[in-house]
Amino acid sequence: MVAMDIFNSDAFSLFNMTAAIEKMPTVPTFLGGLGLFDEGEGVDTNIVGIEQKGMTLSLIPTSGRGTQIPMGATDKRTLRNFNLPRVAKGDQLFAAEIQGIRAFGTESELETVVQKVVQKQKKLLTEHALTMEYHRLGAIQGILLDSDGSTLYNYFTEFSIAAPTEIDFDLDNASPASGALSLKIAAAKRAAIRALGASYVPGVTRFLWLCGDTFSDQFTTHPEVRETYKNWEAAAALRDAKVFSTFRFGEMDWHNYQGTDDNSTVAIGATKAKLVVQGVPGLYRRYNGPGETMETVNTIGKPIYSMLVQDRDRQMWVQPEIYSYPLHICTRPEVLLSGRNT
Repeated sequence: MVAMDIFNSDAFSLFNMTAAIEKMPTVPTFLGGLGLFDEGEGVDTNIVGIEQKGMTLSLIPTSGRGTQIPMGATDKRTLRNFNLPRVAKGDQLFAAEIQGIRAFGTESELETVVQKVVQKQKKLLTEHALTMEYHRLGAIQGILLDSDGSTLYNYFTEFSIAAPTEIDFDLDNASPASGALSLKIAAAKRAAIRALGASYVPGVTRFLWLCGDTFSDQFTTHPEVRETYKNWEAAAALRDAKVFSTFRFGEMDWHNYQGTDDNSTVAIGATKAKLVVQGVPGLYRRYNGPGETMETVNTIGKPIYSMLVQDRDRQMWVQPEIYSYPLHICTRPEVLLSGRNT
């Protein structure tokens, strides 16, 4: 039978477990796949400061030669500090679960126990991946939520910016005016471009709407959309459009977002749509804080840490644990447009 002191092996050190867990595949998620936040930026503190500098442009009045010229005002800067949230969870591997392992040799025994620990870790990683998607979804909506729905950070409030008014696309109108939908989309694009200012680069910046199920269905079946595509070669693609897919209309991409199976834990509201701006460096950021052990404190933060805690008193269990300290943030909340079907 395997001995509990096998967990004192170097294979279960914080360094090796963290290195191993970083190589494990995680659950693919749509927002994660877009690479908006990448793996994030490591910091060596548990607080990050975001500096907001408002650059105001104004027309320069004419003035007579030899007269005093008008002077520019110094742009105001505001620094806001954000504590990095901790996302952590553990599981337990009891002695009874490894009781039947026969030690044919140290290597095979160790390999089998590692597999047991990996099984526990994979479940933790799946839940962690889901939580990261939840945080990404919160960041692109301007409000970072905890798992219970409580607010961690409202970025509109934090940056003293009024949340953009939700756009009514009027999709359930049985008799929409000709061109009405295109006008709504054009207005939304103008609003996003103006909010981005000089960060907008034609041909590089792209706009993607994440759509709930009802919104997506009403959009793809909207008379104006069908009429536009009718005489195009792309009409076949629209007729055969699959759920949870992306299509392009009005110089924007529209994606039916697939959340969790309950369509509520991680999801876009059925009648809602959220704008994601792509191709603007630094618009979405993820900061990773350092761990809280003696080995990791004051070091550059990693996306995730893994460790094994032992039952020192009774030798009845070991506990795989994962920790991460991520802050997902949108640095320009004014670009976070949202829409509804009616």
